[in-house]
Amino acid sequence: MIRLRINGQSHTVDAPADMPLLWVLRDIIGLTGSKYGCGIGACGACTVHLDGEPAHSCRVTIGSVGKRAITTIEGIGQTPVGAKLQKVWVETKVSQCGYCQAGQIMSAAALLARAPQPTEAEIDAAMADNLCRCGTHMRLREAIKNTIKSA
Repeated sequence: MIRLRINGQSHTVDAPADMPLLWVLRDIIGLTGSKYGCGIGACGACTVHLDGEPAHSCRVTIGSVGKRAITTIEGIGQTPVGAKLQKVWVETKVSQCGYCQAGQIMSAAALLARAPQPTEAEIDAAMADNLCRCGTHMRLREAIKNTIKSA
């Protein structure tokens, strides 16, 4: 039995310690917002926060989480930055197919939480681990900048 703190709630799961966090979130807890994209941490569709820092949940085992707080796309709207970012994301019409968007929002929220006025280079670095096959990168950048302006 492993205890996890997810979106402010305690969950005890009966799963092997080497199980990827993504599978626990989706298949055991029922939080399906984080997506399976590649399984090797290369696309960012499964990005969650561990103590506020972005992490690819397909590569993080539940045994390695320890006491760190897990925040998923389902919980990011409870934070001031996350709520504002989600609102602007919709207003900017970032999403095309939407598959990668949860991971994109999670990476952007982590960036804006630690650097409320990020430089272009900081935005590029923060978003580099998130791929979008639809090519919405310009709208992603616009949404991040619009969130900064609305602060």
